[in-house]
Amino acid sequence: MANVITDETIDYVGILAKLELSAEEKEQAKKDLAEMLDYIDQLGELDTTGVEPMSHVFPVHNVFREDVVTNGDDRDNILKNAPEEKDGMFLVPNTF
Repeated sequence: MANVITDETIDYVGILAKLELSAEEKEQAKKDLAEMLDYIDQLGELDTTGVEPMSHVFPVHNVFREDVVTNGDDRDNILKNAPEEKDGMFLVPNTF
């Protein structure tokens, strides 16, 4: 176990996560975090020569389409839904 987690680190993580940990929970959290960091260190030892970095497991392609106006300027029909209209716009009560 090369990674040693201090009480201050656990207290800080508890504050960030808004957790109130008992003494036993703090000790368990220290062990768990140390194990996680040891595992990450172990992954760092792997030979990744020739492995292309990726941001996602599956290939991700842009699925957006171009914006195309389909209904155009239909102001007169839209304003038929307005309770009141002034100068080609919806007229609504003032809000303060």
